[in-house]
Amino acid sequence: MKEIVVISGKGGTGKTSLAASMAVLAGRAVVADCDVDAADLHLVLDPQIREKEDFSGGKGARILSGKCSGCGKCYELCRFDAVFKNEGHPPYLIDPVACEGCGVCSHFCPEKAVEFVPVVNGQLFVSETRYGPMVHARLGIAEENSGKLVSLVRGRAKTIAEKENFPYIITDGPPGIGCPVIASITGADAVLIVTEPTVSGEHDMERVADLAAYFKIPAFLCINKYDLNPGISRDIETKARDRGICVVGKVRYDRAVTDAQLERIPVVLFEGGVAVAGDITEAWNSLIKHLSQ
Repeated sequence: MKEIVVISGKGGTGKTSLAASMAVLAGRAVVADCDVDAADLHLVLDPQIREKEDFSGGKGARILSGKCSGCGKCYELCRFDAVFKNEGHPPYLIDPVACEGCGVCSHFCPEKAVEFVPVVNGQLFVSETRYGPMVHARLGIAEENSGKLVSLVRGRAKTIAEKENFPYIITDGPPGIGCPVIASITGADAVLIVTEPTVSGEHDMERVADLAAYFKIPAFLCINKYDLNPGISRDIETKARDRGICVVGKVRYDRAVTDAQLERIPVVLFEGGVAVAGDITEAWNSLIKHLSQ
């Protein structure tokens, strides 16, 4: 079983579109959407949810009105302005959005009137698509611990792949180089970096390449919309090869990608996307060839 994580140094490079198409080209694959802060792979793969469970990434504080004496110790100690005065009873309340879950109020309350319990930060889904099982998630508004939720998504996808003997896990990773990205790529068999021929695309490709190198994960590169600026595309190829990163494909700009998204299907299955589908298929075949060597 090979786990391939599609990542990009910045948003908007076409990472999700390529991941969706590669899930189709893989034939038999478990698909995982690890971009839990802004999940959108479901918009293309149209999954039918079969399992749903709440995700708790931390704890939150809540004042028990029957025990609170109104001493104000929690109000005094909170460094996040999450505790505020209340005109009724209890005399203090905790804003669940502002609460960072540090537990100081609960620890120092002399009346033990602050309950510190797990909170629901999002949901995890296991779904069926026309192309195979899919594991995805939704993080709540203003919620944190996305790295922990990413690890949960990957773990569930791996369990399904091992149980049902799928040869591939195709993961749509988050953009950037932060905690969710690190949680998405550690231990993976390969990362496919998707970039675009812009100054920011070139710069951010280098950042995410450094991240993959730090964790010693084999990295490959696909330049999306390469024909919009052939000069920068050539510069990106040169920099990638200087780093020992194989350029497995270059995908042309094609309006068919957007049209396919509107139809909620991967572009490799879209009738009007023959040319761009050929580019993506070539990139996929090159990637698999290198992974099998």
